[in-house]
Amino acid sequence: MSLINLLDKGYVRLVNNMGSDLTVVNAARVSYAKQSNDLNEKDIKLIEYLARKGHTSPFRHVILQFEVYAPLMVARQWWKYVVGSAHYEGTGDSLDAWNESSRRYITEDPLFYIPNAAEWREKPENTKQGSADPIAWEIGCKHTEALMNYVDLGISKYEAALADGVCPEQARLFLPAYGMYIRWYWTASLQSVTHFLLQRLEHDAQKEIQQYAKAILELTKRAYPVSLEQLIPNPYYSEENNNEVIP
Repeated sequence: MSLINLLDKGYVRLVNNMGSDLTVVNAARVSYAKQSNDLNEKDIKLIEYLARKGHTSPFRHVILQFEVYAPLMVARQWWKYVVGSAHYEGTGDSLDAWNESSRRYITEDPLFYIPNAAEWREKPENTKQGSADPIAWEIGCKHTEALMNYVDLGISKYEAALADGVCPEQARLFLPAYGMYIRWYWTASLQSVTHFLLQRLEHDAQKEIQQYAKAILELTKRAYPVSLEQLIPNPYYSEENNNEVIP
């Protein structure tokens, strides 16, 4: 089990996985009532063929389970592709599960993602979404301080509401939502994970979710190196990952 730290307080952890590259091979070979006992060169060529031709059902027989801790803005972008994966290219891949912490039930100290002065980015000139180069440091300082004050105000009002006996599911309305960290378990087939990666490793994806996608790529690569190399094109698969990996 490995964990990769992200942003200032977030992380991705591979909790569990089922199957191997050999599982993919044998799921494909069962059509001919055949089975491989050890992954060999012929099996690797079969995986390459399956990926190249879009025969993706064998990749749905291996499963990964992640624990993710990320700002809400990242979680909601992620969730869109979990929902969408069930209809991806007509595959009917519904091997996804998502269970998320809820402030209807928990009142642990809320944590928030607050970019430092160098992490704020400019609005791009030629598109309505995304971001461009880092903004001037002085402006970044101004907005880091403003966001910290805003978060502190929200937390104080949240705690005051709880102290007055307001239920947690309503008291949470005072918390600034998009930067608040939440925790969830995501369980998905390798095909579904690949779909997420192909979307969120793209250069025009939001930078914060790109960082999480790179962590998912790195952890998945360890479990299914042969399959992932065929499913994820260069330069994504071979890109250097500078995230801190904790065994």
